[in-house]
Amino acid sequence: MKKTLLWTIGIIAALCIAVAALWGGEIRSLATVSEVDGNQYLYKMEYKAPYDLDDVVSKDIDSNAKLLGYVVGRIGKGLPIKIGSSQVADDNGEMATMNCTSFQAAKAGGDGYWYGRNYDYFKNPTLVTVSRPKKGYASIAVSDMSHFGYSLDKLPQKFLSRLNCLAAVYAPVDGINEKGLCTSIMALPKQAACQESGKHKVGTTIIMRLWLDRCATVDEALELLGSLDVRHDAAVGSGYHYMVADANGDCAVVEFDKDDGWKTMIVRKAEDSKFMLVTNHLLSPKYYTTEPDPAVGNPHSRSWWRYETAGAYLASHDGALTFEQAQECLAQVHWKDLVWDNGMVEDTQYSNVYDQQAITLSLRNWNDYDTTVRFAL
Repeated sequence: MKKTLLWTIGIIAALCIAVAALWGGEIRSLATVSEVDGNQYLYKMEYKAPYDLDDVVSKDIDSNAKLLGYVVGRIGKGLPIKIGSSQVADDNGEMATMNCTSFQAAKAGGDGYWYGRNYDYFKNPTLVTVSRPKKGYASIAVSDMSHFGYSLDKLPQKFLSRLNCLAAVYAPVDGINEKGLCTSIMALPKQAACQESGKHKVGTTIIMRLWLDRCATVDEALELLGSLDVRHDAAVGSGYHYMVADANGDCAVVEFDKDDGWKTMIVRKAEDSKFMLVTNHLLSPKYYTTEPDPAVGNPHSRSWWRYETAGAYLASHDGALTFEQAQECLAQVHWKDLVWDNGMVEDTQYSNVYDQQAITLSLRNWNDYDTTVRFAL
């Protein structure tokens, strides 16, 4: 009997050691997933598992399906785990796209810059992920949890239901790293970039994770961009452009030429300007227009109105804002109950102000402008 008990204990101990060796980082990460201030639609996570961006790049992962398959392979290590996403087009190959606003502005009365960001989309839960990779910069990144299978009816409230959260490290939609580099993504309907120059391919959000982990300046981000082909998932029915800004005040918008092989187009912040702004239409001189045009942007989301309204607010303060003014600029162009043709209702899922010197994130969730939640490294 004693021998049997010892044998059983030995087997259990061996299994525990094996599980810890295989999934130790993942288990520690899942243990950190929690609601923020009791908000069941806002979560935070400390990502503690290893990840290898060189491996991701080498595999030419250029679609959501490939990315989720890769994540499942890393997490599951052979087990039949499934992660899904709601980010797919409808029967017509179209999808109501997220409609966002981003800006960089100088701090009023002091050195440094704010990076503001509205993420406008259908109501979904939000996850803030802090990661500290062994090779790379620590960062705070924000994800729309519908990208990896969550919804208002499916939330990570129990340990096993948190498993999909591990995909968040590969799926930021905005963030800041320890050097003060910020980035965010804005949708462009029917403009899914499909670069094909023979370089390794990266998908919609992987380029942002690469910037956060590996770049301290805009110049470094653009150099890294030039070494890769960016491909947006055609199955989603939308393309994107990006803003990237550093703590020195340099800022650029990255776009792709829809009429010339998706060549990269870079719009830099003017040297004499204290701010730069982007919404959901192309800024590159080849396509820029002051009149709403569905060929170059999203009139339904009032992209041009948001660009004009936020731009006027920034200009009225000479591009230098207090923290409260940075929040107000975003509040002036937020969404509330925007009804789409399919009956779905869009709101501003969250509104962020990043401090590029203090390396903090101040987040207001779902138009709750009386509540600001702060995150730091």
